[in-house]
Parts: sequence; structure tokens; C-alpha cells
Amino acid sequence: MRVAAIDIGTLTCRLLIGDVDGPGAIKPVFSGRKILRLGEGVDQTKKLKPEAMARVIEAIKEWQGLIEQHDVRASTAVATSAVREAHNREEFLQRVKQEAGVEVEVIDGQEEARRTLLGLRSGLSASVGDILGLDIGGGSTEFIVSREGQEVQTISIDMGVVRLSERVLKSDPPSESEIQEAEQLIHSLTREALGVLGDTSSLRFVGTAGTITSLAAIAQGLTVYDPDRVHHYTLKLETIKNIEHTILPRKKSERTGIPGLEPGREEVIAAGTLIIRCIMEELGENKCLVSEYGLREGVLVNLARQSSKVIP
Repeated sequence: MRVAAIDIGTLTCRLLIGDVDGPGAIKPVFSGRKILRLGEGVDQTKKLKPEAMARVIEAIKEWQGLIEQHDVRASTAVATSAVREAHNREEFLQRVKQEAGVEVEVIDGQEEARRTLLGLRSGLSASVGDILGLDIGGGSTEFIVSREGQEVQTISIDMGVVRLSERVLKSDPPSESEIQEAEQLIHSLTREALGVLGDTSSLRFVGTAGTITSLAAIAQGLTVYDPDRVHHYTLKLETIKNIEHTILPRKKSERTGIPGLEPGREEVIAAGTLIIRCIMEELGENKCLVSEYGLREGVLVNLARQSSKVIP
């Protein structure tokens, strides 16, 4: 079944059009991504900025045209942390519906984690068994524990790359005191999450989303982003620390042009690097299996399964 999904994130918006088979395997037909910073300032003001809303609506309108060209059976759009927290979210949802003709589903952290797991599983080989999935977003981070024969455990914490940048890492480059404050916060929130999830030492650690895929690209010095080289790449903690030592002392403007760093991510890569490094230290993990598949793919699989029940 050919379906389309739009993921409206705090930092990045993503489109995926693909053919999904019964078990959930995806054959991508078209994919797109834009760093649009919808959640800029939401942590402080609890409101989406008019200019940020306009950027996202224009992207959705453009993508709707592409979706119509690809003869899809069904399409959907979901929004995450920034929209669910914003006091003016209804204004945004109404504008998207009126101006782009799209109804957006706002999903909570638990549902975000559930669909992320669908995406992770669709991109992993059957030999990868029990996993601890990690999705570092712009406004929140999701931990997902999937063990065979057991109910999935998920926990979402209010810490993402945009939120940490705006709340703590305010200097350019970040000061030593800001870095220490960020480290303490990340370790504390991770310990709280592990208190709920319990022992994860036997699980395969799998990471998804922009921070982790960017670090995998930087580690390989990719001048042109190659999803095939990023997907299933093993990102080592030692490598992350080396990248951190390169990135953190630089100003945002000086990070531009680092091979593998997606344009537009210069402002938040410091926060993202700190988050993954501190989480891995707290977990006692030395390596992370990188997945190109995540929430966007999970939204697509979820839609295909729902649609197959109503569309013969």
C-alpha cells in the first residue's frame, strides 16, 4: 500500500512517501526533510511564533502537491513536543487545515515512542532482538524498551536539542558552567528514566533521529549525506567524545561546513552531542547502533496498518 506521512517536529519537519507491505517493510518512494524550528522559543513562551508557523505551513503545502502526484492510498500528519506544549496550538492546527488542507494529529510522548518503535523495527534485521531505543528530538527524548514476549516500555522526558540549547546553552560557544549544568540535567533525567525502565544492560542500544544520524555522518566525514552509510553504522562513545571536543569550543558560525553536519543544525549539535554522550555514560554503553528509521517511518507503518483495515 502506498501511503504518505508528515512528521512535524520541534526542529525538523519530514515527509516520507512509501510502499508498505503487510509485515511493515518500507520501500521509500520519496523523502524530504527541512529544518524549520517550529519550536523556537516555545520552552519559554509556550507559544508558536507566527513566522515559525508560516515556515511549516509553506513546507506542508509544497509536500501536499508531491503527495497528490504519487497516487497514495492514504496520508497523515503528526505533530510532537512543540505543538503539544504550545498554548496557541489550536491556531496552528486550524491554519494548517485551512491553508494546506491537512488535518494534523498531535501525539503525546508515549504514542510518539510507540510509533518510533514501529519505525525502528521496520529498519532492523530480524536478528536484532531485544532493544533499548533512543529518539533525541527537538523538545523531548524518548526511551523505548522492547523485549520479546513482553509489553513495550516507553518513557518520554522533556529534554531535546532545542529545549536544552534555549534553556541552558545560551552562550556562543557554550561556557564551562553551562556545559556542566547541561551534563547534570541530562544525567539526572536519564537516571529518572532508568528508574522506571529498570535494568537495560542486556538490550541492544539503538539510536535514531537527527542528532545521532548527524554524528554518524560526521564520524565518517561524509561531504554528501548517504543514508545507506549512516543506517546500521556503529557510533562509539569515544568517537562522540572526540566530535564533542571539536564542536563545543566553536561558535555556531564556525561549525558551518563540518563534513557530515546538516546545514541548519549548527545551533543545536552541541546540545545533541552532550545529550547522547551523557545518556550513554549513564547507561554504561560504549556503542550505539544508528538507525535511519524512526518516528517518520513508524507513522507510515501505523497508517498503512490502519488503512488496510478499512481499504480493501
